Amino acid sequence: MKASPTLARAIDQFIDAMAAEKGFSAHTLRAYRRDLAEFAAFAADQDAVTVAEVDALTVRGYLAFLHRKNAKTTMARKLSALRSFFRHLVKRGDLEESPAEGVLTPKQPKRVPAYLTVDDMFRLLDGIGGSSVLDLRNRAIFETLYSCGLRVSELAGLNLRDVDEAEGLVRVMGKGKKERIVPIGRKALGAIAAYRRQLAVEGKGAGASSEALFLNKNGGRLTPRSIARILDRLVAACALAVPVSPHALRHSFATHLLDAGADLRVVQELLGHKSLSTTQRYTHVSIDRLMETYDKAHPRR
Repeated sequence: MKASPTLARAIDQFIDAMAAEKGFSAHTLRAYRRDLAEFAAFAADQDAVTVAEVDALTVRGYLAFLHRKNAKTTMARKLSALRSFFRHLVKRGDLEESPAEGVLTPKQPKRVPAYLTVDDMFRLLDGIGGSSVLDLRNRAIFETLYSCGLRVSELAGLNLRDVDEAEGLVRVMGKGKKERIVPIGRKALGAIAAYRRQLAVEGKGAGASSEALFLNKNGGRLTPRSIARILDRLVAACALAVPVSPHALRHSFATHLLDAGADLRVVQELLGHKSLSTTQRYTHVSIDRLMETYDKAHPRR
């Protein structure tokens, strides 16, 4: 076996490879680097500086270290990053086997995704008033988010050419640069049209980011973080009793479709989920609703 590289050097090579081979976003690469750098710092304290000096005990010790201050979901994510890292090293020939493969993932609590009721969803969307270009933009943003069930990053990445008004379809670039086509409702299309008309009237639709569907006040592409901040203000204005994130609108989209009888595999396709088990999380919400209705309505419950 060739000389073992240092952990720091191996991490740099791994990040470079993920950028070139997988096309990961800058945000994903930063997250990988942060998690792996934290592990490298822990390993150095255990006198494991090179790749070959890391063993399963080092990895288990790291998880024990994480347990003091991290949720199980965070621990699972960091372990997943380590597994990807060590699999890469095995593939390169820097290791014969991964020290992380035999380490069990911490058992995760089953959590029902946060979502809004239909009434609260309508209350939020109908509460976005005003006729300024920013008011019209905000209405279009959240009508589209709920209408299509998009991730906030997917919504921020939409371009004008991605919306086919005649067919009522939107082309979405999802995780891993996987493209999918989703329907969009009339209300969302109407809100987009009203926003873009006002943008043209005010002469703010041209410029370097003119291909973007949703623009910030300076004419640049709106970011996911900005969309989340806008939503926070809207939620506060309509006094909803539950915390709402852009992802909660996506969860609401899925839950409302399933409650109305939509096929699980159709919802999986609309959401762009790779695995059906990811989509099945939303069935727990529907079952809870079913049981609540049964308990209230059945004469011999």
